[in-house]
Amino acid sequence: MPSLGRLHLITDTRPGRDPLAVVRAALTVAHADLVVQVRVEDSATDREAYDLTRRVLALCASYGATCLVNDRLHVALAVGAAGGHVGADDLPVAAARRVLGPTGVLGATARAPGPASEAVAAGASYLGVGPCHTTSTKTGLPDPIGPAGVRAVVDAVGVPVIAIGGVTAARVPALRAAGAYGVAVVGAVSAAADPARATAELIEALTC
Repeated sequence: MPSLGRLHLITDTRPGRDPLAVVRAALTVAHADLVVQVRVEDSATDREAYDLTRRVLALCASYGATCLVNDRLHVALAVGAAGGHVGADDLPVAAARRVLGPTGVLGATARAPGPASEAVAAGASYLGVGPCHTTSTKTGLPDPIGPAGVRAVVDAVGVPVIAIGGVTAARVPALRAAGAYGVAVVGAVSAAADPARATAELIEALTC
């Protein structure tokens, strides 16, 4: 598996957003410490997902960063991305591993030790764990688990845990103290007035 960066930036493709500009700004600061997870709206066509991912992958390649695709693993394979990430309503982890093959990076979503251990046994390379805090990026999420919930998962598995959900630079130290390898963000960078500066603050918090 490629070296996994500690900061995961999930693309925000909602109307009025410019995911490519945000990714470009973040990469100029984070370089190989960044993992870009291409996530598109459910209404997006596969062609739209493919075109965006292809452009994101080209940007990542220039900085040695990793590009993953959320949910649409066939798009990840089509563009030659490093792998993908599956959530609770996507393909089961074992099936996703068969799609990506033995060497692709495969992230899976978990929020409790039992399901987390099952996901790793089924082939997950890392886990996205949360929501850690309240977030407005996605609706219908379960209650936040906080740093204590992150620690419970960390103690149960032997793969990197990426904390997600309402993550800000100020909240990173507590998540790292709970054992999180890194964090995943959407709004903390995509909604920032200065995405590059927001990225720098997150990277600094992750490396302190």
